[in-house]
Amino acid sequence: MKTKTYENFPIWMILLSILFSLSIYAIGSYILFKLWAGFFVLYLAYCFWVEARVLKKSCVNCYYYGKVCCFGKGKLCSLFLKKGNPKRFVEKKISWLGILPDFLVFVFPFIVGIALLILNFSWTILLLLIILVVLSSGGNAVIRGQFACKYCKQREIGCPAEKLFNKKK
Repeated sequence: MKTKTYENFPIWMILLSILFSLSIYAIGSYILFKLWAGFFVLYLAYCFWVEARVLKKSCVNCYYYGKVCCFGKGKLCSLFLKKGNPKRFVEKKISWLGILPDFLVFVFPFIVGIALLILNFSWTILLLLIILVVLSSGGNAVIRGQFACKYCKQREIGCPAEKLFNKKK
C-alpha cells in the first residue's frame, strides 16, 4: 500500500518540526552560554549558517520550493532565493561527510556539556544533555521517519538523503 504524499504539509507537522529544531538550538545555546557567552553567539551564527546552507544547496531545487514542506523551508526559500533546477536535487549525491555540519549542531554542545559536567557537575546540564541526545537521535528519527519523509513527494521523485539513510542491505 502506497502512503499518501502532501502537496503542502499540515501546519501541525510544520510547527512540530520547527519546535523540534528550535529546541535543539535552544538547548545547545544554553549549554554553550554556560561556558562562555561568546560561544552562544557563535553557535547561533553556526545554526543560522547550517539552515541557510540547506536552503541554498537543497531547498532551491526541491519539489517543495514555494510550497509548504514539513520543515516550512520550501516557502521560506522562495522568499529569499531564486528557484533552482529540480533535476539537480534528484541527481545530488550526499555523504556522511557532506552532512557533518548538521551533526555538529549536536556535537558542539554535547562536548561542551560533558566538559561542564566534569568541571562542575550540574543536574541541569545533565538533564539538558540527556534531552539533547534524545532529540538529536530518536527524536530526529521520529520527525523524519513518521512525519517528514513518510509523506514527502520529493522522496518519491528522488531524494539523496533518503538514499543515504535508507540503504537496502
